Amino acid sequence: MPLGLRNVGEGVGIAFDALRTNKLRSALTILGVVIGVTTVMAIASMVQGIRTQIFNAIETAGPSVFYVIRFFSQTPLNPDRLPYEVRIRPIVSTADARAIAAVPEIAYAGMWVQLFQRMEYQGNRTQTITLFGADDHYMDIQGGTLLRGRFFTRGELSGEKVVVIEADVGDRLFGRLDPIGRYVRVGGTALRVIGVYQKPENIFEPPGQEIGGVMPFETAHQSFRYDETNNLFIAVRPRPGEDPAQARDLATVALRRARNLRPGAPNTFDLITQDQILDVVGKFTTYFFLAMVSLSSVALLVGGIGVMAIMMVSVTDRTREIGLRKALGATRREILWQFLVEAATLTLVGGLLGILFGLGAGELMKAALDLRSGVPLWSAALACAVSIAIGLIFGLYPANRAAAMDPVEALRHE
Repeated sequence: MPLGLRNVGEGVGIAFDALRTNKLRSALTILGVVIGVTTVMAIASMVQGIRTQIFNAIETAGPSVFYVIRFFSQTPLNPDRLPYEVRIRPIVSTADARAIAAVPEIAYAGMWVQLFQRMEYQGNRTQTITLFGADDHYMDIQGGTLLRGRFFTRGELSGEKVVVIEADVGDRLFGRLDPIGRYVRVGGTALRVIGVYQKPENIFEPPGQEIGGVMPFETAHQSFRYDETNNLFIAVRPRPGEDPAQARDLATVALRRARNLRPGAPNTFDLITQDQILDVVGKFTTYFFLAMVSLSSVALLVGGIGVMAIMMVSVTDRTREIGLRKALGATRREILWQFLVEAATLTLVGGLLGILFGLGAGELMKAALDLRSGVPLWSAALACAVSIAIGLIFGLYPANRAAAMDPVEALRHE
Protein backbone atom coordinates (compact mmCIF):
# COMPACT_ATOMS: atom_id res chain seq x y z
CA MET A 1 0.00 0.00 0.00
CA PRO A 2 1.38 3.47 -0.86
CA LEU A 3 2.69 5.44 2.09
CA GLY A 4 0.18 8.26 1.64
CA LEU A 5 -2.81 5.94 1.74
CA ARG A 6 -1.40 4.06 4.72
CA ASN A 7 -0.94 7.35 6.59
CA VAL A 8 -4.48 8.40 5.72
CA GLY A 9 -5.86 5.11 6.99
CA GLU A 10 -3.77 5.36 10.13
CA GLY A 11 -4.89 8.92 10.77
CA VAL A 12 -8.55 7.98 10.30
CA GLY A 13 -8.14 5.07 12.68
CA ILE A 14 -6.48 7.27 15.29
CA ALA A 15 -9.26 9.85 14.89
CA PHE A 16 -11.96 7.26 15.55
CA ASP A 17 -10.00 5.98 18.52
CA ALA A 18 -10.03 9.55 19.86
CA LEU A 19 -13.79 9.72 19.29
CA ARG A 20 -14.34 6.51 21.25
CA THR A 21 -11.90 7.41 24.04
CA ASN A 22 -13.02 11.03 24.54
CA LYS A 23 -16.67 10.94 23.52
CA LEU A 24 -17.80 14.16 25.23
CA ARG A 25 -14.76 16.15 24.18
CA SER A 26 -15.02 14.95 20.59
CA ALA A 27 -18.78 15.58 20.50
CA LEU A 28 -18.31 19.17 21.65
CA THR A 29 -15.55 19.56 19.07
CA ILE A 30 -17.72 18.65 16.12
CA LEU A 31 -20.93 20.28 17.42
CA GLY A 32 -20.09 23.63 15.86
CA VAL A 33 -19.46 21.95 12.51
CA VAL A 34 -22.77 20.08 12.76
CA ILE A 35 -24.69 23.30 13.50
CA GLY A 36 -22.97 25.24 10.72
CA VAL A 37 -23.50 22.56 8.06
CA THR A 38 -27.12 22.03 9.14
CA THR A 39 -27.80 25.75 8.83
CA VAL A 40 -26.18 26.00 5.39
CA MET A 41 -28.21 23.07 4.06
CA ALA A 42 -31.47 24.28 5.57
CA ILE A 43 -30.98 27.76 4.10
CA ALA A 44 -30.00 26.29 0.73
CA SER A 45 -33.16 24.18 0.78
CA MET A 46 -35.35 27.17 1.61
CA VAL A 47 -33.80 29.44 -1.04
CA GLN A 48 -34.04 26.70 -3.66
CA GLY A 49 -37.66 26.11 -2.74
CA ILE A 50 -38.54 29.78 -3.00
CA ARG A 51 -36.84 30.09 -6.38
CA THR A 52 -38.70 27.02 -7.64
CA GLN A 53 -42.02 28.46 -6.44
CA ILE A 54 -41.33 31.70 -8.28
CA PHE A 55 -40.40 29.95 -11.52
CA ASN A 56 -43.54 27.82 -11.28
CA ALA A 57 -45.63 30.93 -10.68
CA ILE A 58 -44.13 32.50 -13.81
CA GLU A 59 -45.04 29.39 -15.79
CA THR A 60 -48.59 29.58 -14.42
CA ALA A 61 -49.01 33.16 -15.57
CA GLY A 62 -47.22 32.38 -18.83
CA PRO A 63 -43.79 33.69 -19.80
CA SER A 64 -45.34 36.06 -22.34
CA VAL A 65 -47.31 38.10 -19.76
CA PHE A 66 -45.85 41.55 -19.12
CA TYR A 67 -46.80 44.64 -17.16
CA VAL A 68 -46.83 48.36 -17.88
CA ILE A 69 -45.98 50.58 -14.92
CA ARG A 70 -45.26 54.25 -14.39
CA PHE A 71 -41.66 53.65 -13.33
CA PHE A 72 -39.83 50.41 -12.67
CA SER A 73 -37.50 50.35 -9.68
CA GLN A 74 -35.99 47.29 -7.99
CA THR A 75 -36.68 48.98 -4.66
CA PRO A 76 -40.07 50.64 -4.00
CA LEU A 77 -40.04 54.41 -4.34
CA ASN A 78 -41.31 56.70 -1.60
CA PRO A 79 -44.57 58.07 -3.08
CA ASP A 80 -44.19 61.28 -1.07
CA ARG A 81 -40.65 61.94 -2.36
CA LEU A 82 -40.58 60.82 -5.96
CA PRO A 83 -37.56 61.76 -8.07
CA TYR A 84 -38.13 64.37 -10.80
CA GLU A 85 -37.81 61.80 -13.61
CA VAL A 86 -40.73 59.90 -12.06
CA ARG A 87 -42.95 62.92 -11.28
CA ILE A 88 -42.91 64.07 -14.92
CA ARG A 89 -44.33 60.74 -16.07
CA PRO A 90 -48.12 60.38 -16.35
CA ILE A 91 -49.84 57.83 -14.13
CA VAL A 92 -50.94 54.75 -16.08
CA SER A 93 -54.63 54.96 -16.85
CA THR A 94 -57.59 53.10 -18.26
CA ALA A 95 -57.05 54.97 -21.54
CA ASP A 96 -53.55 53.50 -21.71
CA ALA A 97 -54.96 49.99 -21.17
CA ARG A 98 -57.53 50.53 -23.94
CA ALA A 99 -54.84 51.70 -26.34
CA ILE A 100 -52.80 48.55 -25.72
CA ALA A 101 -55.87 46.28 -25.88
CA ALA A 102 -56.67 47.68 -29.35
CA VAL A 103 -53.49 46.12 -30.77
CA PRO A 104 -54.55 43.00 -32.75
CA GLU A 105 -51.66 40.93 -31.36
CA ILE A 106 -52.74 41.62 -27.75
CA ALA A 107 -55.31 39.28 -26.19
CA TYR A 108 -55.80 41.21 -22.95
CA ALA A 109 -54.75 44.47 -21.33
CA GLY A 110 -56.39 45.58 -18.10
CA MET A 111 -55.86 47.95 -15.19
CA TRP A 112 -54.74 46.30 -11.95
CA VAL A 113 -53.84 47.67 -8.56
CA GLN A 114 -52.32 46.10 -5.46
CA LEU A 115 -53.78 46.95 -2.06
CA PHE A 116 -52.35 46.08 1.35
CA GLN A 117 -55.19 45.86 3.86
CA ARG A 118 -56.63 43.76 6.68
CA MET A 119 -59.79 41.73 6.19
CA GLU A 120 -62.31 41.32 9.01
CA TYR A 121 -65.52 39.40 9.66
CA GLN A 122 -67.32 39.59 13.03
CA GLY A 123 -64.15 40.01 15.06
CA ASN A 124 -62.01 37.60 13.03
CA ARG A 125 -59.23 39.61 11.49
CA THR A 126 -56.27 38.85 9.23
CA GLN A 127 -52.87 40.41 9.25
CA THR A 128 -52.11 42.89 6.45
CA ILE A 129 -52.53 40.94 3.22
CA THR A 130 -52.50 41.68 -0.50
CA LEU A 131 -55.72 42.25 -2.42
CA PHE A 132 -55.92 42.97 -6.11
CA GLY A 133 -58.20 45.32 -7.93
CA ALA A 134 -58.59 43.68 -11.32
CA ASP A 135 -61.33 42.17 -13.49
CA ASP A 136 -62.76 38.81 -14.51
CA HIS A 137 -59.48 37.92 -16.30
CA TYR A 138 -57.61 37.79 -13.00
CA MET A 139 -57.26 34.01 -12.92
CA ASP A 140 -56.19 33.96 -16.58
CA ILE A 141 -53.11 35.87 -15.48
CA GLN A 142 -52.51 34.65 -11.93
CA GLY A 143 -53.95 31.16 -12.25
CA GLY A 144 -56.27 29.50 -9.76
CA THR A 145 -59.60 27.71 -9.58
CA LEU A 146 -63.02 29.10 -8.74
CA LEU A 147 -64.40 26.84 -5.98
CA ARG A 148 -67.77 28.42 -5.15
CA GLY A 149 -69.86 31.31 -6.28
CA ARG A 150 -68.84 33.33 -9.31
CA PHE A 151 -66.55 36.06 -10.58
CA PHE A 152 -67.58 39.62 -11.51
CA THR A 153 -70.36 40.45 -13.94
CA ARG A 154 -69.86 43.24 -16.45
CA GLY A 155 -72.07 45.53 -14.38
CA GLU A 156 -70.10 44.89 -11.19
CA LEU A 157 -66.85 45.96 -12.88
CA SER A 158 -68.10 49.56 -12.78
CA GLY A 159 -67.47 49.76 -9.04
CA GLU A 160 -69.77 47.42 -7.14
CA LYS A 161 -68.48 46.63 -3.63
CA VAL A 162 -67.96 42.89 -4.18
CA VAL A 163 -64.97 40.62 -3.65
CA VAL A 164 -63.83 37.10 -4.52
CA ILE A 165 -61.81 35.81 -1.58
CA GLU A 166 -59.03 33.22 -1.44
CA ALA A 167 -60.07 29.89 0.12
CA ASP A 168 -57.50 29.82 2.95
CA VAL A 169 -58.37 33.37 4.00
CA GLY A 170 -62.07 32.49 3.83
CA ASP A 171 -61.55 29.50 6.12
CA ARG A 172 -59.80 31.68 8.71
CA LEU A 173 -62.46 34.38 8.62
CA PHE A 174 -65.63 32.31 8.29
CA GLY A 175 -64.71 28.90 9.63
CA ARG A 176 -67.49 26.49 8.63
CA LEU A 177 -69.85 29.26 7.52
CA ASP A 178 -70.54 29.70 3.83
CA PRO A 179 -69.01 33.09 2.98
CA ILE A 180 -71.10 33.62 -0.18
CA GLY A 181 -73.38 36.62 0.30
CA ARG A 182 -71.76 37.72 3.57
CA TYR A 183 -69.89 40.99 4.03
CA VAL A 184 -66.24 41.38 4.97
CA ARG A 185 -64.61 44.64 5.92
CA VAL A 186 -61.49 45.55 3.99
CA GLY A 187 -59.95 48.55 5.66
CA GLY A 188 -63.07 50.58 6.40
CA THR A 189 -65.10 49.33 3.42
CA ALA A 190 -67.71 46.55 3.50
CA LEU A 191 -67.51 44.19 0.52
CA ARG A 192 -69.97 41.42 -0.34
CA VAL A 193 -68.37 38.04 -0.98
CA ILE A 194 -69.57 36.63 -4.31
CA GLY A 195 -67.03 33.84 -4.82
CA VAL A 196 -64.25 31.76 -3.33
CA TYR A 197 -61.23 30.75 -5.38
CA GLN A 198 -58.25 28.50 -4.75
CA LYS A 199 -54.91 30.05 -5.59
CA PRO A 200 -52.45 27.86 -7.53
CA GLU A 201 -50.18 25.91 -5.21
CA ASN A 202 -47.06 27.19 -6.88
CA ILE A 203 -47.80 30.90 -6.54
CA PHE A 204 -45.07 32.77 -4.65
CA GLU A 205 -46.09 34.84 -1.66
CA PRO A 206 -43.36 36.72 0.21
CA PRO A 207 -43.81 36.75 4.00
CA GLY A 208 -46.48 39.25 5.01
CA GLN A 209 -47.92 39.47 1.46
CA GLU A 210 -50.44 36.63 1.41
CA ILE A 211 -53.00 37.12 -1.34
CA GLY A 212 -56.44 37.46 0.21
CA GLY A 213 -58.74 38.16 -2.72
CA VAL A 214 -59.63 40.27 -5.73
CA MET A 215 -62.20 43.03 -6.22
CA PRO A 216 -63.17 45.02 -9.33
CA PHE A 217 -60.55 47.58 -10.27
CA GLU A 218 -63.04 50.45 -10.14
CA THR A 219 -64.05 49.41 -6.61
CA ALA A 220 -60.43 49.60 -5.49
CA HIS A 221 -59.95 52.85 -7.40
CA GLN A 222 -62.98 54.53 -5.82
CA SER A 223 -62.82 53.17 -2.27
CA PHE A 224 -59.14 52.86 -1.36
CA ARG A 225 -55.97 54.90 -1.34
CA TYR A 226 -52.96 53.31 -3.00
CA ASP A 227 -49.53 54.10 -4.37
CA GLU A 228 -50.04 55.09 -8.01
CA THR A 229 -46.35 54.63 -8.84
CA ASN A 230 -45.48 51.30 -7.27
CA ASN A 231 -48.84 49.49 -7.09
CA LEU A 232 -50.81 50.61 -10.15
CA PHE A 233 -50.09 48.80 -13.43
CA ILE A 234 -51.50 47.32 -16.63
CA ALA A 235 -51.37 43.53 -17.01
CA VAL A 236 -50.92 42.49 -20.66
CA ARG A 237 -51.12 39.07 -22.31
CA PRO A 238 -50.31 38.60 -26.03
CA ARG A 239 -52.47 36.34 -28.16
CA PRO A 240 -51.41 32.68 -28.24
CA GLY A 241 -48.75 32.06 -30.84
CA GLU A 242 -47.63 35.68 -31.02
CA ASP A 243 -43.97 36.49 -30.45
CA PRO A 244 -43.78 38.05 -26.96
CA ALA A 245 -41.01 40.46 -27.97
CA GLN A 246 -42.97 41.68 -30.97
CA ALA A 247 -46.11 42.03 -28.85
CA ARG A 248 -44.19 44.17 -26.36
CA ASP A 249 -42.87 46.34 -29.18
CA LEU A 250 -46.37 46.83 -30.63
CA ALA A 251 -47.76 47.65 -27.18
CA THR A 252 -44.98 50.21 -26.73
CA VAL A 253 -45.77 51.82 -30.08
CA ALA A 254 -49.48 51.96 -29.27
CA LEU A 255 -48.89 53.55 -25.87
CA ARG A 256 -46.41 56.09 -27.26
CA ARG A 257 -48.98 57.03 -29.89
CA ALA A 258 -51.72 57.35 -27.26
CA ARG A 259 -49.47 59.65 -25.20
CA ASN A 260 -48.44 61.72 -28.24
CA LEU A 261 -44.74 61.09 -27.74
CA ARG A 262 -42.55 62.43 -30.53
CA PRO A 263 -40.07 60.17 -32.35
CA GLY A 264 -36.84 60.02 -30.36
CA ALA A 265 -38.50 61.11 -27.11
CA PRO A 266 -37.97 58.70 -24.21
CA ASN A 267 -40.81 56.49 -23.00
CA THR A 268 -42.87 57.87 -20.14
CA PHE A 269 -43.60 54.35 -18.86
CA ASP A 270 -41.77 51.10 -18.22
CA LEU A 271 -42.47 47.53 -19.29
CA ILE A 272 -41.76 44.75 -16.81
CA THR A 273 -41.24 41.31 -18.29
CA GLN A 274 -41.11 37.98 -16.51
CA ASP A 275 -37.34 37.92 -17.12
CA GLN A 276 -36.95 41.18 -15.23
CA ILE A 277 -39.02 39.80 -12.36
CA LEU A 278 -36.88 36.68 -12.26
CA ASP A 279 -33.74 38.79 -12.36
CA VAL A 280 -34.88 40.86 -9.37
CA VAL A 281 -35.95 37.75 -7.47
CA GLY A 282 -32.71 36.00 -8.38
CA LYS A 283 -30.67 38.86 -6.97
CA PHE A 284 -32.79 38.97 -3.83
CA THR A 285 -32.49 35.24 -3.18
CA THR A 286 -28.75 35.35 -3.89
CA TYR A 287 -28.18 38.18 -1.41
CA PHE A 288 -30.42 36.45 1.10
CA PHE A 289 -28.54 33.19 0.70
CA LEU A 290 -25.15 34.91 1.05
CA ALA A 291 -26.33 36.72 4.17
CA MET A 292 -27.60 33.54 5.78
CA VAL A 293 -24.49 31.59 4.82
CA SER A 294 -22.38 34.34 6.37
CA LEU A 295 -24.33 34.00 9.60
CA SER A 296 -24.07 30.22 9.57
CA SER A 297 -20.34 30.47 8.90
CA VAL A 298 -19.98 31.84 12.43
CA ALA A 299 -21.00 28.39 13.69
CA LEU A 300 -18.49 26.82 11.32
CA LEU A 301 -15.81 29.18 12.62
CA VAL A 302 -16.65 28.19 16.20
CA GLY A 303 -16.42 24.56 15.14
CA GLY A 304 -13.04 25.21 13.55
CA ILE A 305 -11.73 26.84 16.71
CA GLY A 306 -13.01 23.84 18.66
CA VAL A 307 -11.11 21.53 16.31
CA MET A 308 -7.93 23.53 16.83
CA ALA A 309 -8.37 23.45 20.60
CA ILE A 310 -9.00 19.70 20.75
CA MET A 311 -6.09 18.99 18.43
CA MET A 312 -3.79 21.10 20.63
CA VAL A 313 -4.91 19.03 23.62
CA SER A 314 -4.38 15.86 21.60
CA VAL A 315 -0.86 16.90 20.65
CA THR A 316 -0.02 17.63 24.28
CA ASP A 317 -1.50 14.32 25.48
CA ARG A 318 0.45 12.36 22.88
CA THR A 319 3.80 14.10 23.15
CA ARG A 320 5.61 10.90 24.15
CA GLU A 321 3.93 9.01 21.31
CA ILE A 322 5.16 11.64 18.85
CA GLY A 323 8.67 11.45 20.25
CA LEU A 324 8.66 7.65 20.01
CA ARG A 325 7.47 7.72 16.42
CA LYS A 326 10.18 10.21 15.50
CA ALA A 327 12.82 8.11 17.27
CA LEU A 328 11.69 5.12 15.18
CA GLY A 329 12.17 7.07 11.95
CA ALA A 330 8.89 8.90 11.29
CA THR A 331 9.54 12.03 9.28
CA ARG A 332 8.25 15.52 10.01
CA ARG A 333 5.97 15.22 6.98
CA GLU A 334 4.44 11.96 8.21
CA ILE A 335 3.67 13.43 11.64
CA LEU A 336 2.15 16.53 10.04
CA TRP A 337 0.05 14.40 7.70
CA GLN A 338 -1.18 12.17 10.53
CA PHE A 339 -2.60 15.04 12.58
CA LEU A 340 -4.07 16.78 9.54
CA VAL A 341 -5.92 13.60 8.57
CA GLU A 342 -7.13 13.23 12.15
CA ALA A 343 -8.49 16.79 12.22
CA ALA A 344 -10.13 16.39 8.80
CA THR A 345 -11.75 13.13 9.93
CA LEU A 346 -13.25 14.77 13.00
CA THR A 347 -14.77 17.59 10.96
CA LEU A 348 -15.91 15.19 8.23
CA VAL A 349 -17.86 13.27 10.86
CA GLY A 350 -19.40 16.59 11.90
CA GLY A 351 -20.16 17.38 8.26
CA LEU A 352 -21.90 14.04 7.68
CA LEU A 353 -23.98 14.47 10.83
CA GLY A 354 -24.74 18.02 9.72
CA ILE A 355 -25.95 16.71 6.35
CA LEU A 356 -28.34 14.32 8.08
CA PHE A 357 -29.69 17.07 10.32
CA GLY A 358 -29.72 19.46 7.36
CA LEU A 359 -31.86 17.08 5.32
CA GLY A 360 -34.29 16.84 8.23
CA ALA A 361 -34.31 20.61 8.77
CA GLY A 362 -34.85 21.16 5.04
CA GLU A 363 -37.87 18.87 5.03
CA LEU A 364 -39.32 20.64 8.07
CA MET A 365 -38.86 24.06 6.45
CA LYS A 366 -40.44 22.80 3.23
CA ALA A 367 -43.45 21.57 5.17
CA ALA A 368 -43.72 24.78 7.21
CA LEU A 369 -43.41 27.07 4.17
CA ASP A 370 -45.33 24.75 1.81
CA LEU A 371 -42.41 24.51 -0.62
CA ARG A 372 -42.21 21.82 -3.28
CA SER A 373 -38.48 21.42 -4.04
CA GLY A 374 -36.00 19.05 -2.45
CA VAL A 375 -32.74 19.78 -0.68
CA PRO A 376 -30.20 20.63 -3.42
CA LEU A 377 -27.46 18.01 -3.77
CA TRP A 378 -24.80 20.66 -4.28
CA SER A 379 -25.33 21.85 -0.71
CA ALA A 380 -24.48 18.37 0.62
CA ALA A 381 -21.32 18.21 -1.49
CA LEU A 382 -20.39 21.73 -0.40
CA ALA A 383 -21.01 20.82 3.24
CA CYS A 384 -18.63 17.84 3.02
CA ALA A 385 -15.95 19.89 1.28
CA VAL A 386 -16.24 22.75 3.76
CA SER A 387 -16.12 20.45 6.77
CA ILE A 388 -12.94 18.77 5.50
CA ALA A 389 -11.41 22.17 4.69
CA ILE A 390 -12.14 23.37 8.22
CA GLY A 391 -10.32 20.36 9.63
CA LEU A 392 -7.30 20.95 7.40
CA ILE A 393 -7.14 24.71 8.03
CA PHE A 394 -7.70 24.68 11.77
CA GLY A 395 -5.74 21.47 12.24
CA LEU A 396 -2.68 22.85 10.49
CA TYR A 397 -1.22 24.70 13.49
CA PRO A 398 -1.53 21.79 15.96
CA ALA A 399 -0.21 19.38 13.32
CA ASN A 400 2.73 21.64 12.56
CA ARG A 401 3.46 21.96 16.26
CA ALA A 402 3.48 18.17 16.61
CA ALA A 403 5.72 17.75 13.58
CA ALA A 404 8.22 20.33 14.87
CA MET A 405 8.77 18.58 18.23
CA ASP A 406 12.27 17.54 19.17
CA PRO A 407 12.16 13.74 19.66
CA VAL A 408 14.48 13.84 22.71
CA GLU A 409 12.41 16.50 24.48
CA ALA A 410 9.20 14.69 23.50
CA LEU A 411 10.41 11.40 25.03
CA ARG A 412 11.20 13.21 28.29
CA HIS A 413 7.66 14.59 28.50
CA GLU A 414 5.61 13.33 31.45
